[in-house]
Formats: sequence, C-alpha cells, structure tokens
Amino acid sequence: MSDIAMKKPAHSNGNRIRKSRADRTFDAIIYTIAGIMTLLALYPMYFIVIASISDPNMVAQGNVLLFPRGFSMDGYNHLFSMGNLWRGYGNTILYSLAGTLIMLAVNIPVAYALSRRDLVGRGFFTFFFIFPMFFGGGLIPTFIILNNTFHMVDTFLVMVLPFSVISYYIVVSRTFFQTSLPAELWDAAQIDGCGNLRYFFRVVLPLSKAILAVIALWAAVGHWNSYFNAMIYLRSPERYPLQLVMRNILINNEMAASAMTGSAAADINRKANLIKYGAIVVSSLPIMTMYPFVQKYFNQGVMIGALKG
Repeated sequence: MSDIAMKKPAHSNGNRIRKSRADRTFDAIIYTIAGIMTLLALYPMYFIVIASISDPNMVAQGNVLLFPRGFSMDGYNHLFSMGNLWRGYGNTILYSLAGTLIMLAVNIPVAYALSRRDLVGRGFFTFFFIFPMFFGGGLIPTFIILNNTFHMVDTFLVMVLPFSVISYYIVVSRTFFQTSLPAELWDAAQIDGCGNLRYFFRVVLPLSKAILAVIALWAAVGHWNSYFNAMIYLRSPERYPLQLVMRNILINNEMAASAMTGSAAADINRKANLIKYGAIVVSSLPIMTMYPFVQKYFNQGVMIGALKG
C-alpha cells in the first residue's frame, strides 16, 4: 500500500473530524440553551415534590428552593386519611380503562375506513366526522339529550360513552393508515382470500401498534385529567373521579380558611397549600409513569403520519 493511502487527513483524529473553534462555540451555546430549557421545564415539577414533603411554614416563607426543609408528611397523611380519595382513585381507574378501550374501539375502525380509497361516500363521511371539530351542539342541548333521551346522567356510562368519538384522533389515525399501510398489502391479502374484517384484525392492527399506543395514551390522559364532565353530569359523590374529589378538597380548605381570621386562618392556608402540593403529586404520578413505556411509539407513530405524504 502506498504512502499516500496510509496517510490520514491532517484534520481528522481517527474517524472523528476535529471541530473548529466556531463549531465548538456553537455547540456550547446550543447545549446551554437546551440545558436551561430543560431546567425550566423540570424544576416546577421538582419543586412541587419537595414542597409537598416540606414544612408549610418554610414553603410559605420561600425557604424551599432546591431541597426539602423541615420534612413533613402532614399533607399526604391528611389526603390518605380521606376515604373519598381512594374511591375517587378507583373511579378514575375504571373510567380511564373503560373509556380508553371504547375510544380505541370506536375511533380506530372509523379512521381505517376513512383511509380506504374504495370507501363509498368517503368524502361525506370524512366531513361528517370532521365537522364537530369546529361546531358543536353546546352544553345545554347535550345535557338535555343525555338526561331526557338516554337517561345517562349520574351513571357510569356518561363518563365513557357519549364523548368517545374524537375527531382529532380519527384524523391522526387516518393519516397513519394512509401513509404507513401500502395498498399493495391489501391486494396481496385479497389474493390469499382475506376479507375486510380479517385483514383489519390480522394485518392492520398488528402493524399499527405505534398509533394504537399513542391514541391509548392520549385517551387515558384525557380521562385521568377530566373533571368538567363529572362536575356537569354526575350527582352522586360516590361516582366522582379523582380530579373532582381533589377539586372539592381544595375548595373546602379554601372556604375553611376564609371563614377564620388571624393566625388560625394563616395556619389553615399553609396546610391547604401543603395539601395542594400533595394532591398534584398524588393525581399526576400514576399517569406520568406511563410515559416511559410508550414514549418510543410517539416518533414511530405520530411523526410517521405527520412527515410522510
């Protein structure tokens, strides 16, 4: 081998290209900005956690910044001593599981059907499902229909069934099916004698795990954080979800504080703030633990449908 072939470029170090001072400066600026943005996003969540286990007096005085001060579990002890909290947890878990399954069962087949170019009346049905994204009947007509016609008010079904069709989920899923499932796959399945239903369950769904995971996570988060529908359509406290239970706890604490004066009101306010921090942690922690398990599906699912076509 000649000396020219054996000689390495002067600007390289093995397989790595040596960066110039301008490149290193630019990288340092980008990493600094990314680090600052990360801290700005993570610190509020971190502060809520440390504030929930700190002395409420220390939190009120602004002495809690990076580490807990005056370790106290009074907020959690007060929350966990409430029976309606655990009942709300159970209701929210049931609403989230049932609502997510119903949303998948409703929106995914609709999205797949709208993605098929051979669907008769495809334009009309697309308009039919997209129109509610911009116009709705309103709260009062919806309540009257659910109460007088379907008799769903103050029942389990009112939390999972009437609002299961989400146009945005249908649009995202339809885009995924159009861009990720080639038409040749359906042609090959037809040659093998596969019908529409069998093709959907045996081919489409196994190849669509990414979008299924994304829609399931969105639906679960929506049900977990929902309180407005429960506040409007539920009457029995034993059916309240977790978020509505937390809301009532915080409102009751604020009303108790406003009914007192002096040091007693200040103590109740500090205790109410401690309970508020604990309530945020208790209500957010379960759903946050889901993200690491489905994070890998986001780029594979939504971004495929967003970037192709």
